[in-house]
Amino acid sequence: SVLINSLLDKIPLLFADSLEGDVLFGPVVQAGLEALQTAGCWGKLFLFHTSLPTIRAPGELRKRNDNTNKEQTLFQPQSSYYQTLAEQCVQQGCCVDLFLFPTQYVDVASLGLLTLRTGGDLYYYSNFRVDRDAEQFQFDFQRDVQKVIGFNVKMKVHTRKGIRVANYLGSLHMENRSEVKLAAIDSDKAVVVEFKHDGKLSQEVGVHIQFELLYHTVSGHRRLRIHNASLNCSSQLIETFRSSQAETLLNYFAKTAYRAVLDQGTKRVQDQLVTHLTRMLASYRKHCAHSAPTRGQLVMPQFLKVLPLYLNCLRKSKVLLPGPGVSIDDRAYLRQLVMSMGIAETNVLFYPRLLPIHGLNENQVTVPREVRCTARTLSPEGFYLLEDGLNLFLWIGMLAPAEWIQNVFGAPSFNAVDCGAGSLPVLDNPSSRQIRGVIHAVRKQRARFLKLLVVKQADGTEGQFRQLLVEDKSPSGGASYPDFLHHVHLSIQQ
Repeated sequence: SVLINSLLDKIPLLFADSLEGDVLFGPVVQAGLEALQTAGCWGKLFLFHTSLPTIRAPGELRKRNDNTNKEQTLFQPQSSYYQTLAEQCVQQGCCVDLFLFPTQYVDVASLGLLTLRTGGDLYYYSNFRVDRDAEQFQFDFQRDVQKVIGFNVKMKVHTRKGIRVANYLGSLHMENRSEVKLAAIDSDKAVVVEFKHDGKLSQEVGVHIQFELLYHTVSGHRRLRIHNASLNCSSQLIETFRSSQAETLLNYFAKTAYRAVLDQGTKRVQDQLVTHLTRMLASYRKHCAHSAPTRGQLVMPQFLKVLPLYLNCLRKSKVLLPGPGVSIDDRAYLRQLVMSMGIAETNVLFYPRLLPIHGLNENQVTVPREVRCTARTLSPEGFYLLEDGLNLFLWIGMLAPAEWIQNVFGAPSFNAVDCGAGSLPVLDNPSSRQIRGVIHAVRKQRARFLKLLVVKQADGTEGQFRQLLVEDKSPSGGASYPDFLHHVHLSIQQ
């Protein structure tokens, strides 16, 4: 640690007089890869990068035009260089973690491919400021270094006759059509395996699936982890609907949609989501309804009643329907995160948790039960936390009690509260301890640090908060949940 700290102290001094404004990226990764190859081992590269690599060298990138007619090209790397480099890293067991601190376009779609293919993590701190973002970066970096990880990973899924693996979705590299290979894997990563039924299945025997994961520990020990699953089969379609989970389907549709944007326009991807949903509900109405529904009645499976809500949230997400001020780097970053997320993470990302703090007892420091994510739920006398796994807002109604504002912010009134990112003052009273305790509890549930943003009702900063009220019509034109449900209902009847 002494040598590392000494080097970090010297780097600013060594280049203090440098006038070079251009940077490179690809050769740096190649140098780290060659070091691991020379040592004959696997490992992880931590890269900290700020701007577009424009030096004439391997991996050189140029600013792209966001207004291109071929929107899908913006999510693809500019050249095959980074795809080839990622494959070389996977073969060596070289995982790449990338921390980006851009002030302008940096081409996340190209640079981030290295983390997506090697099983690494991507962190994105736009317009980084030490006084505002240091706590977030420190937490993310510390957790990234300390988490348990496996290297040189091979994954395979075995099935019996009649069912086969059709697709893998996630942060991975396909070695061939049946085997997934990763430089590294950890507990934050999730892979979706899609199966295709192309043969006769027995209701008596069912379906047997074996998941096989082969990897090395950090200490060099070879490990084989096996999971076996036995699933029931049924000739009744209604059993399929009864055993379906809306949250699992949301994760699947999110990953298929976000992969589809590499080849198709976002409008077409949105339409495909509506088509899938309409066909599912029309099939249930036709084959599974217990009684003949009236023409104006919308019939939905018991366990999939929230699926239309989830898919509408997915349709309105930044990747598929960007609002004002959302850059292509923002969209590429979110797209990559979702490709490696698990079910719980995608659930809260697309349907954020709105938590009424004012409903808690004075000495109660627990995460309150969430309420519907719509402006209709908000009370001007209340105060709420809103989180989606990446962002955390504290919303204060304009009629919130002055005593609570004084106890939490040390401010005499609603108008005196400062909005923006930061941390709450540490004050010795029950209200201050309660809100700070709930924020701490919410943060503990997430893999990444949730930076707090304080917003006030009717303030200029409230727009960011209201973008996450996903049941309402979005600023980018996305339909509200009632309007979308009405549209789906009409489509089913046609």
